[in-house]
Amino acid sequence: MSILLLIPVLAPLVAAITAGALGWRRASALVTVGAALSVLVVGAVLVTQVGAGARYGVGHLLRADALSVTMLIVIGTVGSLATWASIGYVDAELAHGHTDLRAARLYGVLLPLFLAAMALAVLATSIGVMWVAIEATTVATAFLVAHRRTRAALEATWKYVIICSVGIALALLGTVLLHFVSLHAGASAGSTLDIDVLLAHARSLDPAVTRLAAGLLLLGYGAKAGLVPFHTWLADAHSQAPAPVSALMSGVLLSVAMSALLRVKSVVDLALGTGFLRVGLLVVGLLTLAVAAALLFVQTDVKRMLAYSSMENMGLVAIAAAAGTRLAIAALLLHVLAHGVGKTLVFLAAGQVQAAHGSTSIRDITGVLSRSRLVGGGFLVGLAVLLGLPPFAMFASELSISRALADAHLGWVLGTALVLVAVAFAALVRNGSRMLLGPAAPGAPAISVPWTLGAALVTGVAISLVLGVTAGPLADLFQTAATQLGASR
Repeated sequence: MSILLLIPVLAPLVAAITAGALGWRRASALVTVGAALSVLVVGAVLVTQVGAGARYGVGHLLRADALSVTMLIVIGTVGSLATWASIGYVDAELAHGHTDLRAARLYGVLLPLFLAAMALAVLATSIGVMWVAIEATTVATAFLVAHRRTRAALEATWKYVIICSVGIALALLGTVLLHFVSLHAGASAGSTLDIDVLLAHARSLDPAVTRLAAGLLLLGYGAKAGLVPFHTWLADAHSQAPAPVSALMSGVLLSVAMSALLRVKSVVDLALGTGFLRVGLLVVGLLTLAVAAALLFVQTDVKRMLAYSSMENMGLVAIAAAAGTRLAIAALLLHVLAHGVGKTLVFLAAGQVQAAHGSTSIRDITGVLSRSRLVGGGFLVGLAVLLGLPPFAMFASELSISRALADAHLGWVLGTALVLVAVAFAALVRNGSRMLLGPAAPGAPAISVPWTLGAALVTGVAISLVLGVTAGPLADLFQTAATQLGASR
């Protein structure tokens, strides 16, 4: 079991070392693709082994349960698509002089390190190690956002580092407070932040200090997940990062931060009851949804539009977490997986459109579907996924979240969320149809598609369809995760 749990962390580390030694070469890039695929394979293998409870490796340092396995599948799926697409993306950047070999080597090193940090964050037994791993993602992605070293990219990086550092400092304070109350509740000094120990001692934790810790952790990890009030880094970072990196940040990193909140919630609910974090998650979830819907409605930049769409979905996930029922948790995990694949499709397609136009202004981009069936089709399918249209999986996840909110007697939340989702839906349809449909503008540039990126788009479309038509094999995993997280019914 130890080797199996180490693979998602060690394989990307080996890929990073290979890229550091060889530089940006096809061989080193393929090693990174292989590392991402290995994360997915380990997640798939573990699906059948976590039904009876958590599995441990490397002593008690790594822990795999249904939530960990779900997140490994999300990391592996999006990571495989993004690293595959990166081959053509970076080659094109080098060919057009937008980057140099030194920056490409750094890209090749940091991308797998980013994957390793996320894998460690979801597998760590200790929430202290989880905090360190999530902080490591900030370091890796900061340099990736600044890849082109333009003024806008450096400003976005600076903003990202400052805001996420504030958030992660709040999360550190919350973690220290949990250590304090766990120690005073009888946990041994070396295991105060162990998830199982915290769950075992939850009812003995000091309520007042635990409330403070929970609030700090909600704000801290909420900043990393793009939730209000620390959401302002998200649009700048996503719009300036290379397209495959934007896909990973939007499709996986935000969800990894949300999974950290789910871990914390399972402890806090036992210590304080379900009401405390429910209120917090509902407030930040609805505010995030409202801000995202408003900004989507006035948006004129395609990558910023996609970033605000991520905010909208994380707001919805926070609301589902607040409901806290088994159906709500299972639905939000399906939502996270489908959102990851859908957001990868639209970011990869948008990256090629940006490369052709040298702009991300929606006003400058028309007739994409008639100019490139591959890029236009990938963007169209990704947009359909994000809009929650059938047969794609987010249709089922959003219906299930709605039903869970109604069952939890949160009708006013459901009504408010539906109005805000409808506003976001209208904005995405208006901007998406303006870009995809209609004739191309006279003199519109050709949209080139490197074969690796085209293959990633085709694969992503196929995964979206398969996931939408038959998510059944994963339904038991999602239900098990909800049960292991202590969902109410």
